[in-house]
Amino acid sequence: MLIPSVECSAIEINIKALDVLKQFLPHENIYEGSILDFDAEAVKEQFDMALIKGVLIHINPEELKHVYEKLYKCSKKYICIAEYYNPTPVEINYRGYENRLFKRDFAGEMMDKFSDLELVDYGFVYHRDNNFPQDDITWFLLKKAEK
Repeated sequence: MLIPSVECSAIEINIKALDVLKQFLPHENIYEGSILDFDAEAVKEQFDMALIKGVLIHINPEELKHVYEKLYKCSKKYICIAEYYNPTPVEINYRGYENRLFKRDFAGEMMDKFSDLELVDYGFVYHRDNNFPQDDITWFLLKKAEK
């Protein structure tokens, strides 16, 4: 663990990823299943930061508002969104399938939905980065306004 004192929890649907997570997180901190089935109301505490990466792009647009609410509910202060970005919603063919990958302004939609969210920072990860190669994703760090 990079920072041993950090307490992490996860929602994971992928079996291979679950096997890796179980090596690093207590089993009670892992929800095995889809974020669509995750009951955010049952969470006893909020987390300093909620991070979602490469998940929203696969959520049916009709279900996004529910996932946004779950992210917001679970976050005490910060929400980090790392996804494929497009200023207007588009559907992309994904491995020969339709209705499986969507690009849009997820952060903007969350800020429109929750007026107390503000943009703190954002950036882009490039697939040709020699140090940390990943997909071409854009990340956004949102912060809840102080109450």
